[in-house]
Amino acid sequence: MGCVYGKCCCSYKTSSDGEADPPSNGGGRRRGINRTDGCDHHVLTEDVIGTIDVPSCHLRLRYAFLTQRGFYPDSPERENQDCFCIKSHINDDPNLHFFGVFDGHGLFGAQCAQFVEKRLIEVLSGDPSLADDPVKAYNSAFLRVNSELHESEVDDSMSGTTAITAIVSGDTIFVANVGDSRAVMAVRNEGGGVIAEDLSSDQTPFRKDEYERVSMCGARVLSADQVEGIKDPNIQHWGNEESDDEGDPPRLWVQNGMYPGTAFTRSVGDSSAEAIGVVAVPEVRVVKISPDHLFFVVASDGVFEFLSSQTVVNMVAEFADPRDACSAIAAESYRLWLEHENRTDDITIIIVHIQDLPSV
Repeated sequence: MGCVYGKCCCSYKTSSDGEADPPSNGGGRRRGINRTDGCDHHVLTEDVIGTIDVPSCHLRLRYAFLTQRGFYPDSPERENQDCFCIKSHINDDPNLHFFGVFDGHGLFGAQCAQFVEKRLIEVLSGDPSLADDPVKAYNSAFLRVNSELHESEVDDSMSGTTAITAIVSGDTIFVANVGDSRAVMAVRNEGGGVIAEDLSSDQTPFRKDEYERVSMCGARVLSADQVEGIKDPNIQHWGNEESDDEGDPPRLWVQNGMYPGTAFTRSVGDSSAEAIGVVAVPEVRVVKISPDHLFFVVASDGVFEFLSSQTVVNMVAEFADPRDACSAIAAESYRLWLEHENRTDDITIIIVHIQDLPSV
């Protein structure tokens, strides 16, 4: 059994062949992203490669991850609010494995993300229905952890975390999403190319169903410019996430206040926003692994803010080593953030290649 947790910097022992030992032992090498903008050097992190066998369907999962703190010129000491967790052999089951990325937000976002990172897998592992009914276990675990966060010492009144998680159970992947981070699968098409298939749908007011749900709960859905009176609040049209070039997305506000201003409609935590429809109920997607499924990516919105799912999949496909793909995607995400803004978000990515188990 192995478990890998990540915050802003990890330290692992590398094996002699450059690959990591199984997750319980870890392994890694330091990678960085070159800065060419003349700003102070940002925090580097470790990325690691490891393998997990899934004997029931004769598969091997070969994974790498990278997390790095964003560049915040006005808050140089701000910590990385992203977390991730990789846990193999849940409850000593060789066919049950977990991958998750947690993106905290708000003043106590890092603490919220760390709390959920730790407790979600603990609650899932303690649920006897997990192996037989992961969907049921997911729904129960997210709601329980949300309640525990409210009752904890962490102030989640205006802070919380999104969560994008994947459980590999034999030949099936169960993806649970709360918020606007994302999971995507690479699928080989008939022509030999690679197509991105989203395994989650960003839960934001751009989605008509989510917009209507939170509106019925009493949320005002307005961009920052609209709520400040710069733009007409009666124009309830913001295009879509892919075409939102102005960096002013629709956000959720209470009826008579200038908070919480979340750009997502689901979250773990954010207790003050629950009254206007920000809930911790996950959307769960179930995908049976086929020979055409090449790899999947689980990443925070620091990656997907300016990179489409297809672009991320194309970039991963260019590299045999998922560590190189992690570094390339993080570098490109970082570059695009600074091209559009004077800062970057925290960036976290897990890449999992799906391979046949080698013959003995």
